[in-house]
Amino acid sequence: MHTFLTVVFIIISIVLTILVLMQEGKSAGLSGAISGMADTYWGKNKGRSMEGHLVRATKILAVLFFVLAVLMEMF
Repeated sequence: MHTFLTVVFIIISIVLTILVLMQEGKSAGLSGAISGMADTYWGKNKGRSMEGHLVRATKILAVLFFVLAVLMEMF
């Protein structure tokens, strides 16, 4: 069981790292908000875009990462 959890933990770690590196920097979002870009079609529908999917997947994998870390410590 511990070996299986370790392998899944490593895979999640690698995928989580790749997802974080694929995301846009937050500085682009800040300058867009200052210049009024948040009111555009792109700003309103960002959750349905590829960037929105990346953010959602990152959140899910981060939760799984921490849950697996706790489970590995228990077993």
